[in-house]
Amino acid sequence: MSLDLAVYLLIALALVAANLPFFSQRLLLLGPRRADKGLGWRLLELLILCALVTALGFMLEARLGQRHAQGWPFYAVVVCLFLTFAFPGFVWRHLRRST
Repeated sequence: MSLDLAVYLLIALALVAANLPFFSQRLLLLGPRRADKGLGWRLLELLILCALVTALGFMLEARLGQRHAQGWPFYAVVVCLFLTFAFPGFVWRHLRRST
């Protein structure tokens, strides 16, 4: 797998994973279905999925080359980017008008 393909695949996976909590009523995407899952559960799922995608990125980086140590600014950018990716799902679930 080339580096470009790995980067595009990871970005696409992050985009899908960031929106999953807003399109599912199941707890942690596998648990029992709830009538209405609260925003707290959705944020917890979002953080868990962010950690999983970041771990996958680290694995890809280690497989394709040398893994570099990261400081706190890297993680702040990753979380902010993940929250930006989650915006369409948030709008669809919480801000759209029901007609």
